[in-house]
Amino acid sequence: MLTIVNKRKMVMNRTETLKKIQIEVEEFVTYADNEQLIANHDCLTVLKKIPNNSISLILTDPPYHATQKKNIYGDTQFKKDDEYINWMEEISIEWRRILKPNGSLYCFCDSSMSARLEVMLSKRFNILSHIVWTKPNQPGFDGWKGKMNKESLRQWYGHSERIIFCEPAKDGNLHRSSFGEFLKKRRKEAGLSGNKLTELTGAYGKVNHGGAVSNWETGRNIPSREQYKKIKEAILNTGKVSFMPEYEDAIRPFIISKNVEYTDVWNFESVRPYKGKHPAEKPQDMLSHIIIASSYEGDIVLDCFAGSGSTALSAKRNKRKCISIDIDTHWTDYIEKRLNELF
Repeated sequence: MLTIVNKRKMVMNRTETLKKIQIEVEEFVTYADNEQLIANHDCLTVLKKIPNNSISLILTDPPYHATQKKNIYGDTQFKKDDEYINWMEEISIEWRRILKPNGSLYCFCDSSMSARLEVMLSKRFNILSHIVWTKPNQPGFDGWKGKMNKESLRQWYGHSERIIFCEPAKDGNLHRSSFGEFLKKRRKEAGLSGNKLTELTGAYGKVNHGGAVSNWETGRNIPSREQYKKIKEAILNTGKVSFMPEYEDAIRPFIISKNVEYTDVWNFESVRPYKGKHPAEKPQDMLSHIIIASSYEGDIVLDCFAGSGSTALSAKRNKRKCISIDIDTHWTDYIEKRLNELF
């Protein structure tokens, strides 16, 4: 359990970080308080001003470059696929820089571009899951079944979207995590062998959240909160290491249960049409699912293609802070309006 004292410290640190970010991006800010920041400008320009290692979770839905919808900013911006991938790579470089070592990235994309995006992202991130969001078809809602001329199809109809889930990589190694590298370094500084730390923590090769030290260091799994407490005590007790971070600043959160979607195929309904709806709006229950699984309370969530602000609303409902960036003034005004109306 996260103690009240540690929780207050963590929230205070995140609040201070959000204030520092606000100062850096002040010229683009249209709204800010202790929990929310809205910036109206090109996302790449704003991202370049955000300090290193300051964001816990990036949850964003960039233009797909697949639908070619003129009502979605950026979908018709690039004439060639390579131009789109190169633009996304520029953005991914900033994502990697501003994401905390124990942070997570969820990037929505279309199935037609997901493979190329995944290869590009794998230069700087460990790809953890390629999630398929399949949207249930219900009467009167997203009713493609009744409208489609099936005889004209030349491939299986695309009734799903993709979400690439990843973490910051170390030297391009698929399994090597930032925590694994950190633990290995601290263990050696403390003068402990892997076997000795295993003995002190009681982690003898169990699998789920209980892997031996070698598994933690290679990134195959992660220690539980209790195990990390033992790791911290064992290393600090040697007197050779003066500081070990709190669990929330060392371990990438991944909090799921059998009561929610926990496989890589998700069945969340699309957002039903309403007046003024953003054409690419995502359901808040799905965004909340991501936020709860991959961040701690008080963490800073970033959506740099914020649209109608569903990520901001989901973050606030789940006691996280949020930075929303969008190039369209209409949508940044709309996000502020939604936040003021609902909270």
